Amino acid sequence: MRLNCFFMAPLLLKLLRFAVSAGYWKDPYIQYFVRQAKERKAPEINRGYYARVQGVHQLLRAFLRTTECNCQVINLGAGLDTTFWKLKDENLLPTKFFEVDFPAIVSRKLYHIKSKPPLSKPIMESHSGESLLIAVTRGLFSTLRFRYRTAVEVSIFFLPRPDAHSLDSSRYSIIGADLRNLKDLEERLKRFSLDTQLPTVLMAECVLVYMSPEQSSGLLKWVADTFPTAMFINYEQVNMGDRFGQIMIENLQRRQCHLSGVDACQSLESQMQRMLSSGWEAADAWNMVTVYGHLPQEDIQRIEKLEFLDEKELLDQLLLHYCISWATKDALHLGLARITF
Repeated sequence: MRLNCFFMAPLLLKLLRFAVSAGYWKDPYIQYFVRQAKERKAPEINRGYYARVQGVHQLLRAFLRTTECNCQVINLGAGLDTTFWKLKDENLLPTKFFEVDFPAIVSRKLYHIKSKPPLSKPIMESHSGESLLIAVTRGLFSTLRFRYRTAVEVSIFFLPRPDAHSLDSSRYSIIGADLRNLKDLEERLKRFSLDTQLPTVLMAECVLVYMSPEQSSGLLKWVADTFPTAMFINYEQVNMGDRFGQIMIENLQRRQCHLSGVDACQSLESQMQRMLSSGWEAADAWNMVTVYGHLPQEDIQRIEKLEFLDEKELLDQLLLHYCISWATKDALHLGLARITF
């Protein structure tokens, strides 16, 4: 599973940080999670991550606007993602934003949040209670206090708790859990005020591919069975049966990362079918070449001027081997199936 590859998370963050520093997109919060990378990254890598970030967030924002933010977001395998803070800045916060990842990764994120006011203050500004609990499995951290808006003092308590690393506020929760244990996952989400009747969008970026087909199918089915009105956004590999795909697999294996769920990544059709066979009403999948072509062209023209791209063919190969697939259920008839690029 992905825990065996969690050393990849800092590498991913460094790649994202470099792309941000190069001007591909704005993220004022990533600097609090990772230092600036010293070495330059290949332009095709930067454009690939640009397409990933913009593509996933375009679908997410479409869901938020369709539901008028009266909804929940669950980011599965969130790592050190900064989406919560960016949505707050855009005035697009949902009713509740959840993140789930392994406790070891959550612990790292909580360390940054507790020690850096630019991260902790926005959480408190969106929090409606007088105290906010961050729990850890060991150690006792000092209480942090900030004043904001109406001069109400809000305290964040860092207390030891035996069950898991976590953060719980009225608008944002971070949960340490294993996605393979669905009973425990559901219990933890409900403990943090999950409302299964609210429209809910779930995001997974290179997460399902590290689970066995049975485990990822179980997760997709659990979501479809649990939420009457929902959307699932999945970013991961595709076309993995050709030579380029095999090279990608071999490179990851050399880093001790095994893609247990690669069978679902053979084609766009297989990506859609896994959703439909798990109980979703509608599904679609686009490779990243297509996604890239449907992003706002004015911004595409801007980022293509940032760096000279010598090997357009390599970029095309990379984009052809990643995709965004999404599926919907729409008991409230909100028009979720119409969400696209």
